[in-house]
Amino acid sequence: MLRVVQCWDDGVEDDLRLIDILRRHRATATFNLNPGLHDATRGHGWSYRGLKQVRRLARGELADAYAGFTIANHTVSHPRPLEIPLDRWRREVEDGRHQLQDIFQQPVLGFAYPFGTNDAATAEVVRAAGHVYGRTTANATPCLPAADIMRWAPDCHFLSPEFWTRFEAAKNSPARVFYFWGHSYELITEDDWAAFDAKIARLSADPDVKWSELPEVATSAHP
Repeated sequence: MLRVVQCWDDGVEDDLRLIDILRRHRATATFNLNPGLHDATRGHGWSYRGLKQVRRLARGELADAYAGFTIANHTVSHPRPLEIPLDRWRREVEDGRHQLQDIFQQPVLGFAYPFGTNDAATAEVVRAAGHVYGRTTANATPCLPAADIMRWAPDCHFLSPEFWTRFEAAKNSPARVFYFWGHSYELITEDDWAAFDAKIARLSADPDVKWSELPEVATSAHP
Protein backbone atom coordinates (compact mmCIF):
# COMPACT_ATOMS: atom_id res chain seq x y z
CA MET A 1 0.00 0.00 0.00
CA LEU A 2 1.28 3.45 -0.97
CA ARG A 3 0.42 6.18 1.53
CA VAL A 4 -0.30 9.43 -0.33
CA VAL A 5 -0.21 12.77 1.47
CA GLN A 6 -0.72 16.30 0.19
CA CYS A 7 -0.70 19.84 1.59
CA TRP A 8 -1.77 23.28 0.40
CA ASP A 9 -0.50 26.66 1.51
CA ASP A 10 -1.89 30.08 2.39
CA GLY A 11 -5.66 29.75 2.98
CA VAL A 12 -7.00 31.38 -0.19
CA GLU A 13 -10.39 31.51 -1.91
CA ASP A 14 -9.42 28.87 -4.45
CA ASP A 15 -9.10 26.38 -1.60
CA LEU A 16 -12.90 26.21 -1.53
CA ARG A 17 -13.08 24.82 -5.06
CA LEU A 18 -10.11 22.55 -4.40
CA ILE A 19 -11.78 21.21 -1.25
CA ASP A 20 -14.91 20.36 -3.23
CA ILE A 21 -12.77 18.20 -5.52
CA LEU A 22 -10.99 16.53 -2.61
CA ARG A 23 -14.24 15.74 -0.83
CA ARG A 24 -15.81 14.32 -3.97
CA HIS A 25 -12.88 11.91 -4.36
CA ARG A 26 -12.58 11.24 -0.60
CA ALA A 27 -9.03 12.56 -0.52
CA THR A 28 -7.43 13.76 2.69
CA ALA A 29 -5.19 16.85 2.82
CA THR A 30 -3.45 19.28 5.14
CA PHE A 31 -3.86 23.06 4.81
CA ASN A 32 -1.03 25.31 5.98
CA LEU A 33 -2.43 28.60 7.30
CA ASN A 34 -1.23 31.99 8.56
CA PRO A 35 -3.77 33.09 11.17
CA GLY A 36 -2.49 36.66 11.31
CA LEU A 37 -3.33 37.24 7.64
CA HIS A 38 -7.03 36.36 7.85
CA ASP A 39 -9.16 39.43 8.53
CA ALA A 40 -12.87 39.83 9.21
CA THR A 41 -13.48 39.94 5.45
CA ARG A 42 -11.62 38.34 2.57
CA GLY A 43 -8.49 40.26 1.72
CA HIS A 44 -4.68 40.44 1.81
CA GLY A 45 -4.89 40.02 -1.93
CA TRP A 46 -2.16 39.95 -4.52
CA SER A 47 -1.78 39.32 -8.22
CA TYR A 48 -0.45 35.90 -9.14
CA ARG A 49 1.91 36.40 -12.10
CA GLY A 50 -0.49 39.00 -13.48
CA LEU A 51 -2.91 36.18 -14.33
CA LYS A 52 -5.40 36.33 -11.46
CA GLN A 53 -6.19 38.11 -8.23
CA VAL A 54 -5.76 36.04 -5.09
CA ARG A 55 -7.46 36.74 -1.76
CA ARG A 56 -7.24 35.00 1.59
CA LEU A 57 -10.38 33.69 3.22
CA ALA A 58 -11.97 35.62 6.08
CA ARG A 59 -11.04 34.48 9.57
CA GLY A 60 -14.65 33.61 10.38
CA GLU A 61 -14.83 31.26 7.37
CA LEU A 62 -11.88 29.09 8.29
CA ALA A 63 -13.43 26.55 10.64
CA ASP A 64 -16.28 25.69 8.27
CA ALA A 65 -14.19 25.87 5.08
CA TYR A 66 -11.61 23.36 6.32
CA ALA A 67 -13.90 21.13 8.36
CA GLY A 68 -12.71 17.54 8.20
CA PHE A 69 -9.20 18.42 7.03
CA THR A 70 -5.90 18.65 8.90
CA ILE A 71 -4.56 22.10 9.73
CA ALA A 72 -0.86 22.93 9.93
CA ASN A 73 1.09 26.01 10.94
CA HIS A 74 2.56 28.32 8.29
CA THR A 75 3.55 31.05 10.86
CA VAL A 76 1.45 34.04 11.88
CA SER A 77 2.33 36.36 9.00
CA HIS A 78 4.41 34.44 6.40
CA PRO A 79 7.84 36.07 6.88
CA ARG A 80 11.00 34.85 5.19
CA PRO A 81 12.52 32.58 7.85
CA LEU A 82 16.16 33.48 7.27
CA GLU A 83 15.59 37.23 6.97
CA ILE A 84 14.22 37.96 10.45
CA PRO A 85 15.79 37.69 13.93
CA LEU A 86 15.48 34.28 15.53
CA ASP A 87 13.41 35.70 18.41
CA ARG A 88 10.84 37.04 15.97
CA TRP A 89 10.87 33.70 14.15
CA ARG A 90 10.14 31.95 17.43
CA ARG A 91 7.12 34.21 18.06
CA GLU A 92 5.85 33.63 14.52
CA VAL A 93 6.06 29.86 14.95
CA GLU A 94 4.73 29.58 18.50
CA ASP A 95 1.93 32.14 18.13
CA GLY A 96 0.86 30.69 14.77
CA ARG A 97 0.40 27.27 16.31
CA HIS A 98 -1.49 28.59 19.33
CA GLN A 99 -3.83 30.76 17.25
CA LEU A 100 -4.66 27.94 14.85
CA GLN A 101 -5.41 25.58 17.72
CA ASP A 102 -7.77 28.18 19.16
CA ILE A 103 -9.56 28.63 15.82
CA PHE A 104 -9.89 24.96 14.90
CA GLN A 105 -9.96 23.29 18.30
CA GLN A 106 -7.67 20.54 17.07
CA PRO A 107 -3.98 19.78 17.64
CA VAL A 108 -1.72 21.54 15.14
CA LEU A 109 1.24 19.22 14.69
CA GLY A 110 2.55 20.07 11.23
CA PHE A 111 4.52 23.04 9.92
CA ALA A 112 5.36 24.45 6.48
CA TYR A 113 8.16 26.99 6.04
CA PRO A 114 7.11 30.17 4.24
CA PHE A 115 9.01 30.29 0.95
CA GLY A 116 10.49 26.91 1.89
CA THR A 117 13.68 28.37 3.35
CA ASN A 118 15.16 27.17 6.63
CA ASP A 119 18.34 26.26 8.46
CA ALA A 120 19.23 24.23 11.53
CA ALA A 121 18.34 27.04 13.94
CA THR A 122 14.92 27.81 12.44
CA ALA A 123 14.16 24.09 12.29
CA GLU A 124 15.00 23.68 15.96
CA VAL A 125 12.46 26.40 16.80
CA VAL A 126 9.81 24.45 14.88
CA ARG A 127 10.69 21.29 16.79
CA ALA A 128 10.68 23.01 20.19
CA ALA A 129 7.26 24.54 19.50
CA GLY A 130 5.68 21.08 19.45
CA HIS A 131 5.46 20.20 15.75
CA VAL A 132 6.16 16.66 14.55
CA TYR A 133 7.44 17.74 11.11
CA GLY A 134 8.44 20.79 9.10
CA ARG A 135 7.95 20.86 5.34
CA THR A 136 10.32 22.52 2.88
CA THR A 137 9.85 23.11 -0.86
CA ALA A 138 12.72 20.89 -1.96
CA ASN A 139 12.10 17.73 -3.99
CA ALA A 140 13.25 14.32 -2.79
CA THR A 141 12.11 10.89 -3.90
CA PRO A 142 11.87 8.92 -1.74
CA CYS A 143 10.65 11.61 0.66
CA LEU A 144 11.21 9.28 3.62
CA PRO A 145 13.24 8.64 5.61
CA ALA A 146 14.26 12.28 6.03
CA ALA A 147 17.63 13.31 7.43
CA ASP A 148 15.67 15.66 9.71
CA ILE A 149 11.86 15.44 9.77
CA MET A 150 11.83 19.15 10.71
CA ARG A 151 13.33 19.81 7.27
CA TRP A 152 11.22 17.33 5.32
CA ALA A 153 11.41 17.54 1.54
CA PRO A 154 8.27 16.27 -0.22
CA ASP A 155 8.43 14.34 -3.46
CA CYS A 156 7.28 17.19 -5.66
CA HIS A 157 5.00 20.11 -6.39
CA PHE A 158 1.60 19.09 -7.73
CA LEU A 159 2.36 20.70 -11.13
CA SER A 160 5.77 19.08 -11.50
CA PRO A 161 6.28 17.48 -14.94
CA GLU A 162 7.81 14.58 -12.99
CA PHE A 163 4.70 14.05 -10.86
CA TRP A 164 3.74 10.61 -12.17
CA THR A 165 7.36 9.48 -12.53
CA ARG A 166 7.97 10.31 -8.87
CA PHE A 167 4.67 8.69 -7.93
CA GLU A 168 5.76 5.40 -9.52
CA ALA A 169 9.18 5.69 -7.91
CA ALA A 170 7.54 6.17 -4.51
CA LYS A 171 5.60 2.95 -5.04
CA ASN A 172 8.91 1.13 -5.28
CA SER A 173 10.59 2.88 -2.35
CA PRO A 174 10.99 1.16 1.04
CA ALA A 175 8.86 3.77 2.87
CA ARG A 176 6.09 3.67 0.23
CA VAL A 177 5.02 7.28 0.79
CA PHE A 178 4.26 9.88 -1.88
CA TYR A 179 4.02 13.52 -0.78
CA PHE A 180 3.03 16.47 -2.98
CA TRP A 181 2.19 20.09 -2.21
CA GLY A 182 1.06 23.34 -3.81
CA HIS A 183 -1.14 26.43 -3.79
CA SER A 184 -4.68 26.26 -5.13
CA TYR A 185 -4.28 29.69 -6.76
CA GLU A 186 -1.81 28.09 -9.20
CA LEU A 187 -4.82 26.57 -10.94
CA ILE A 188 -5.62 29.31 -13.45
CA THR A 189 -7.84 28.01 -16.25
CA GLU A 190 -10.76 25.61 -16.45
CA ASP A 191 -8.40 23.18 -18.14
CA ASP A 192 -6.09 23.43 -15.11
CA TRP A 193 -8.97 22.61 -12.78
CA ALA A 194 -10.12 19.71 -14.96
CA ALA A 195 -6.58 18.30 -15.03
CA PHE A 196 -6.32 18.56 -11.25
CA ASP A 197 -9.68 16.85 -10.80
CA ALA A 198 -8.48 14.04 -13.07
CA LYS A 199 -5.22 13.74 -11.11
CA ILE A 200 -7.01 13.35 -7.78
CA ALA A 201 -9.50 10.93 -9.36
CA ARG A 202 -6.64 8.80 -10.72
CA LEU A 203 -4.95 8.68 -7.34
CA SER A 204 -8.17 7.78 -5.56
CA ALA A 205 -8.96 5.04 -8.08
CA ASP A 206 -5.56 3.37 -7.70
CA PRO A 207 -6.09 0.24 -5.57
CA ASP A 208 -2.55 0.59 -4.21
CA VAL A 209 -3.16 4.12 -2.84
CA LYS A 210 -4.23 4.97 0.70
CA TRP A 211 -4.86 8.66 1.39
CA SER A 212 -3.11 9.39 4.68
CA GLU A 213 -2.53 12.19 7.20
CA LEU A 214 0.81 13.96 7.39
CA PRO A 215 1.34 13.89 11.18
CA GLU A 216 0.68 10.14 11.25
CA VAL A 217 3.07 9.47 8.36
CA ALA A 218 5.77 11.69 9.86
CA THR A 219 5.62 10.14 13.32
CA SER A 220 5.51 6.58 11.99
CA ALA A 221 8.71 7.23 10.04
CA HIS A 222 10.44 9.31 12.75
CA PRO A 223 8.92 8.36 16.13
